[in-house]
Amino acid sequence: MAEKVRQKTAIVVGAGVGGVSTAARLAKAGFKVTVLEKNDFTGGRCSLIHKDGYRFDQGPSLLLLPQLFHDTFRDLDTSLSAEGVELRKCEPNYNLWFGDGEKFTLSSDLSVMKSEVEKWEGKDGFERYLSFLQESHRHYEISVREVLRKNFTGLGGMLRWSFLKSLFELHPFESIWSRASEYFWTERLRRVFTFGSMYMGMSPFDAPGTYSLLQYTELAEGIWYPIGGFHRIIEALVGIGERLGVEYRLSTPISRILLSPDGSRATGVQLTSGETVTADVVVNNTDLVYAYNNLLASPSSSTSSYAKSLSQRPASCSSISFYWALDTQIPQLSAHNIFLADEYRESFDNIFKRQLIPNEPSFYVNVPSRVDASAAPRGTDAIVVLVPVGHLAEETDDSRPDISVASLDASSIATTGSGAIISPIPPKGGLTPTSNAQDWPAMISLARRTILSTIRARTGVDLGPHILHELTNDPLSWRD
Repeated sequence: MAEKVRQKTAIVVGAGVGGVSTAARLAKAGFKVTVLEKNDFTGGRCSLIHKDGYRFDQGPSLLLLPQLFHDTFRDLDTSLSAEGVELRKCEPNYNLWFGDGEKFTLSSDLSVMKSEVEKWEGKDGFERYLSFLQESHRHYEISVREVLRKNFTGLGGMLRWSFLKSLFELHPFESIWSRASEYFWTERLRRVFTFGSMYMGMSPFDAPGTYSLLQYTELAEGIWYPIGGFHRIIEALVGIGERLGVEYRLSTPISRILLSPDGSRATGVQLTSGETVTADVVVNNTDLVYAYNNLLASPSSSTSSYAKSLSQRPASCSSISFYWALDTQIPQLSAHNIFLADEYRESFDNIFKRQLIPNEPSFYVNVPSRVDASAAPRGTDAIVVLVPVGHLAEETDDSRPDISVASLDASSIATTGSGAIISPIPPKGGLTPTSNAQDWPAMISLARRTILSTIRARTGVDLGPHILHELTNDPLSWRD
């Protein structure tokens, strides 16, 4: 009688979108999979906030590269629609609001783009736009084929001829800004087609030209929204995993990843409770720098030098996010809105070179109830505002000190959570981190006041009196 083959086991640390999709794929491949998640919910940063009938996406608010999502579900022998997930296209993609009162509508509709581009770039501007789209299309196709759908397990993966021969077509050694400048003569449109680098936490003056692929997928494939919020995709992947036998253990933090004696492979994890769980495969879906410095940290470990080098690498920016429940609808705002700073380059330099919040930041406003009525009670809107800010400085601790300066601003006092009173005239260059900690209550207050005044000036709408409830996330809460 043949001996029964032992089923291979896998542990996935973290039930974010990467964790739950990987767990489902491993289970389909025949592994017995256990997902360990420190929170009492799945999704990680891709989770939902509920407040009195209002729903907010805590993390992602637009879905790009829809075909990759369809492919993932097809690989799991199902589909988005079969799992009850409805993707709805957002049209227009964005409304961009400028300080001089002008507005630019970004759309996947060529007739809309022809009118919008020619308004600023003249008749030949649309032809140059199509050339920009052609280059971005090449960036997209090469990146998907040679990078996104390939594994890079070592230097050899970078030395593939098919990748190397396409390398210069990706313009990795030029910035998005410089590539956009090849096609658009006006400063305004260069901003329109480069602000997307903020998605990656990068300045358009530093981000490789390759990443114009993001503009391409938005303009060619559109921006999408899952009805019910982005966590619907997580729920669907968790449901598929459960059907395939995946075990999800929530409220189960780990203290470290266990390694073999020579440190060459992971053998399991130790929970903070002291329990040890072993497996043939361990997949880490926590942040890379955190994992190497905390979960794999050991003075004698071969990973310690690598952990130190990771900590010394430049970090991307972080963000302050506001979640506002309004008592009315604001038809002037579409589902996705971008408010660009007049001092465009200076605002990015303040974020990426000085780790500050600019006096006049560029920011993003999402109105999920514009595309999905279930996000807010009838006749009202749910609004999410994201403001890019500098990343956590090394000296930052968990303190959130009270601030007290000369001028009293009621809107500031109402929102800092610490009774902070902030001067209506901030110091030049944004709020500087103190020697002890970055002053997040002050930065939140400044951001809130700037957002409300900017929206009022550019759209004519005063949101402040209509905010029923407000929640915020800052870099400390994102880290935690």
